[in-house]
Amino acid sequence: MLLMLSCSQSETKAPTEATAPVTSELASGKQPQVAVSPDGVARLVYGDGEKIYYTTSKDNGTTFSEPVLVDSLKGLYLGMSMGPQIASSAHYSVLTAIDKKGNIHSYRLDHATDTWKKTAGVNDVAGTVPEGLISIAADDQDNFYAVWLDVRDDKKNKIAFASTTGGSDTWSANRIVYVSPDKTVCECCKPDIEVKDNQVALMFRNWLNGSRDFYFTRSADKGENFTTPQKLGEGTWKLEGCPMDGGDLLLDNKNALHTVWQREGKIFYAQPGEKEKSLGEGRNVRIAGTTKPVMTWNNDSEVKLKYLNDDSVISVGQGSYAEPVELADKSKLIVWENEGKVYFRKI
Repeated sequence: MLLMLSCSQSETKAPTEATAPVTSELASGKQPQVAVSPDGVARLVYGDGEKIYYTTSKDNGTTFSEPVLVDSLKGLYLGMSMGPQIASSAHYSVLTAIDKKGNIHSYRLDHATDTWKKTAGVNDVAGTVPEGLISIAADDQDNFYAVWLDVRDDKKNKIAFASTTGGSDTWSANRIVYVSPDKTVCECCKPDIEVKDNQVALMFRNWLNGSRDFYFTRSADKGENFTTPQKLGEGTWKLEGCPMDGGDLLLDNKNALHTVWQREGKIFYAQPGEKEKSLGEGRNVRIAGTTKPVMTWNNDSEVKLKYLNDDSVISVGQGSYAEPVELADKSKLIVWENEGKVYFRKI
């Protein structure tokens, strides 16, 4: 049983440190990802070697079922945010995984039968996803969306997009949403996607004039049309190499966009058109929750957590690549990896 942690709200005091309860170990594995369907079931996937596993929680993240094997995928990308991804809607969940040949494999879970089916691949040109970086999201009407780094045509990374419905075995024709005028977007930073009703928001690290800064674009018609990408924050990061660190974004109940990312080893939060706010030092930052949003990141080998309007910084535990999600009871579930094992905690 996990202990509960409550945090008070404050906007005026300097950040302080607090310690969270003991963690719970789930299984051996890496790169856990979690999604919550409208009925409140949390579904978690992760990789172990070339195997993809799946487990569920039906008690608001307190316990998880015994993990089951979804598939063994030769050359499965695993590590550095390249593991299996999952999104859940009302009646289905979709899982994607990328092999080292640069192909995105797709699987669909029928919630009624709790059975997985392998469906058609996501990228419609073979071998165009060698970086292994993709994010997926779903609305509550069984529509699923994907964004990834794609090198089709000229071997340069671009922002690609596709969609599917829960009952379909295929994905839509791929679309290139953005091509950098400097030939490539940042090559090793995971793009992210957020979906709410008809809104689809994409976020990616660009590479313009030698700067590796984050940009976002939005669609109000389920991805049919996207706005011209805009830069986030006021600062810039001149860098010759790739940071290998994506950011994250959130659409709240009023469709306002919230973003988090790393620049020069520091974590920032910003809304479009506003100055960024420094949260601390670290990398691999994520954000989740329309009720009291929470942000997680890792500083060296320690997972940190901070609520959006709270000054306290909570030490969650040892590890990295933490993924937060909001549960049906509005508490938060945090999953992460540490030394080849998957951990979780409800807060």
